[in-house]
Amino acid sequence: MAVDGNWNLTTTTPMGERQTTLSLKAAGGTLTGTQSAEGNTAEIFDGTVSGDNVSWKVSIDKPMPLTLEFTGAVSGDSMSGEMGIGPMGSFPFTGARA
Repeated sequence: MAVDGNWNLTTTTPMGERQTTLSLKAAGGTLTGTQSAEGNTAEIFDGTVSGDNVSWKVSIDKPMPLTLEFTGAVSGDSMSGEMGIGPMGSFPFTGARA
C-alpha cells in the first residue's frame, strides 16, 4: 500500500481534537517526512513501513516538550491508529489523504 503523499490527521486528546498535516515518503521499510501543527513543522524520525502498517515519531515543544509516537495502518486513502504520549497514555488518530 502506498503511504507516500500528504495526509490530514485528526487526533482525539484530552485537550480536544488536534489537526496536523503529514507529508510522508517511503523507501524500502523506512518512512521519512514532516509533520506540521499550529504553525510548527518537524521532521519525523524512527519511521517504518511494513505492508499497510506505519509508525513514526515526532518531537514537539508546544504546549510542552514531548515525543509523540504514532502507530497505524493505511487503507487506500485513509489511515488510523494510536498516538502515544509516553506516561500520558495513547489516543486515537484518523487521517485522510490530502
